[in-house]
Amino acid sequence: MVVRIFGLSVVVTIVSLIIAFLYGGVEALILTAILGVFEISLSFDNAVINATILRRMSEFWQKMFLTIGILIAVFGMRLVFPLVIVWLASGLNPADALDLALNPPPNDAAYFANGDPSYETIITDAHPQIAAFGGMFLLMLFLGFFFEQKEITWLSWIERPLEKIGKLEMLEVVIAMTLLVLTATYIAPAEERSTVMIAGVLGMITYILVNGLGEYFNVETEETDEAAEPGTDAAEKEAVENSNGRSGPTTLAKATGKAGFFLFLYLEVLDASFSFDGVIGAFAITADPIIIALGLGLIGAMFVRSLTVYLVRKGTLSEYVYLEHGAHWAIGALAFILLYSIGTHVPEVITGLIGVALIVAALISSIVRRNRIAARGEEEEKVNI
Repeated sequence: MVVRIFGLSVVVTIVSLIIAFLYGGVEALILTAILGVFEISLSFDNAVINATILRRMSEFWQKMFLTIGILIAVFGMRLVFPLVIVWLASGLNPADALDLALNPPPNDAAYFANGDPSYETIITDAHPQIAAFGGMFLLMLFLGFFFEQKEITWLSWIERPLEKIGKLEMLEVVIAMTLLVLTATYIAPAEERSTVMIAGVLGMITYILVNGLGEYFNVETEETDEAAEPGTDAAEKEAVENSNGRSGPTTLAKATGKAGFFLFLYLEVLDASFSFDGVIGAFAITADPIIIALGLGLIGAMFVRSLTVYLVRKGTLSEYVYLEHGAHWAIGALAFILLYSIGTHVPEVITGLIGVALIVAALISSIVRRNRIAARGEEEEKVNI
């Protein structure tokens, strides 16, 4: 199964490295490999969250995420997205924006003397609004998960109190708006405050809209299923669903139709939000959009997709029950880092290490819990004998 799931990613990696070598020689090959490792290391939490949602989608929508979704991840976020930023921020048309990316000025000092920013500078200058949008979207996801009632908690000393206060209607919106105002007032540069506020509000609106549509069509689908199957025990179905916890929109075990479509849409926006820091961070390594697309997109995004599929097919999330919690804590950390980075640069390695540390801690806790339950079962079996 490992070979079947990761085989295509390995092939794509080899092809991408060959293309990089033909495109820019040994230097381009090395930069592409670095970016691929960089993206994979930043995206463990992304893969876990994707898996929690993907396992609730029908086979059709899973295939859509792994085909159309990969095109959006590779070409949309890693190639087109930076070009769109340059296009909108500089006033250049798309062709000139691409030319600026592929043909950077030979003498930056002389170029800047004329008041013309480089492609890399334009992308970096757009970081506040990108971070505000992505940070608020991820913050809403983080708060929504931990304010929900769950059968299983990981850090119970903090998760149980969060569930209790989460009973207050729209509390996550109040907290998110408060943090956005504080970020715009005290962290964002004075000239970026209004931009940060607008981008942050748009991030919240995007989450609320996609989440609301997912819940609406899920309820509609549940009602249809219950009508078609009068013998279905709704209480039992709800208990099974709650035992798995929730991540973003409430979903059926296998969402189809409109519910599946909005889960797919939600997953794509979530995936894009995760990629913001990676795309911006890549410019510390290279500003070449082709190398970024090869390293972050084809290599990094493909391996993240493969890891997501592996988690779903292997049933890892059901076996290691705290992984979902650890991933959501990593999301919360990433959201706060994105908001803080609006005023102060945060090295991407710190973001990646925090996410990996939380995932590993959750994995270890899951293994300890599983072994403890197994040992308890063996003791009870001996007693019964």
